[in-house]
Amino acid sequence: MNKYELALVVSAKVEDEVREAVVEKAKGYITRYNGTITEVEEWGKRKLAYEIQKMHEGFYYFIQFEADATCPAEVERHVRIMDNVLRYLVVRKDA
Repeated sequence: MNKYELALVVSAKVEDEVREAVVEKAKGYITRYNGTITEVEEWGKRKLAYEIQKMHEGFYYFIQFEADATCPAEVERHVRIMDNVLRYLVVRKDA
C-alpha cells in the first residue's frame, strides 16, 4: 500500500451542504477502490493564485489515504468530472 494525498479546491459559491457532499463523494471514490482514508484536512476558504471560472476564492481540502497503485488513477477519473471541483491533484507521498 502506497500513501497518497488528494488536494481538492471546491467552489466557494456553493452552499455548505453541497460542498461537504462533494468532499464525501471524493472520499467515497477512494474507499470504493480499496483505499483507506487516514486524515482529512480542511483549510477553509482561501484566495486562489489566479482566477478559475471567474472565481477568486475556493475551499481547500487535503485527503491523505493509503491505496494500491491503481486507485489514484480511478479517483482522478471520477473527480475530473465532478461539479463544483475547481482543481484537484493526487500525489504520492514518500515514506
